[in-house]
Amino acid sequence: METLQEKFFRLKKERNAVVLAHYYQDGEIQDLADFLGDSLALAQAAKKVDADVILFCGVHFMAETAKILNPTKTVIIPDMNAGCSLADSAPQAEFKKWREDHPDHIVISYINCSADVKALSDIICTSSNAEKIVNSVPLEQKICFAPDKYLGSFLVKKLGREMELWNGSCQVHETFSEIAVIKMQKDYPNALMLAHPECPENILQYADYVGSTTGILKFAEKSENKEFIIATESGIIHQMKKNLPDKIFYSVPNLEGCSCNECPHMKLNTLEKMVNALETLTPTIEMDEELRLKALKPLERMLELSD
Repeated sequence: METLQEKFFRLKKERNAVVLAHYYQDGEIQDLADFLGDSLALAQAAKKVDADVILFCGVHFMAETAKILNPTKTVIIPDMNAGCSLADSAPQAEFKKWREDHPDHIVISYINCSADVKALSDIICTSSNAEKIVNSVPLEQKICFAPDKYLGSFLVKKLGREMELWNGSCQVHETFSEIAVIKMQKDYPNALMLAHPECPENILQYADYVGSTTGILKFAEKSENKEFIIATESGIIHQMKKNLPDKIFYSVPNLEGCSCNECPHMKLNTLEKMVNALETLTPTIEMDEELRLKALKPLERMLELSD
């Protein structure tokens, strides 16, 4: 009898599908991906895909981005309910009014937003290229930054640029425990702390390095250090342990004390749902062409600046 994995590989071949997955997916899904990365790398990979079907194992806004960049391809996602608290924090109508209230500002939006918000933005950024994107804007030009207030605050402090910030946040990165960080640094004095800029300042102040998921992984790879405290979604630790088996990684607990600070939306995707998506070619990401073209413009601007 055909196993679930065997069925997955058969359907993937029959559909001429490629699997893109984010580092925050379960380890099993990461291991099945054709391309694994953070939001920037996945956006770049999506644009270069040579397949009929893109199975996107991440959250809804990521699959939307793949569709924006690949209008003629079928883009499917294992679970349509895999949303994003950060994207949800910026409803289209409220964002549109905010933009209208700042007519002399250029709008830079973090990729963790809906296609509707992308369409109202001037440039998209990710945590990997946010500094480069902000620095590409002339000093005299006023900036609105959305939707992550913590990433925005980090950039304001690091780059010395004043920006109007949207009041949004990620439910995972917002709930790390500062008390736990202090205790961990005492318990593991030789460990370096690596944190994602979606974390609040009270967590980032303890970090030895702040960067994207890819940045965190690369830092650990290049460092001679053997121990690391990780303040981002715990899915990345699967890849870190896989790539760096001789190193030790400690996940920062959330405010409830669980050392498994996971994105509940990312974890909705499963191998069974992947197989079902390939079999039925649903759920499918559909998009109005006018909206797609409006959202494409700031995305292409980001990709141009990221080359």
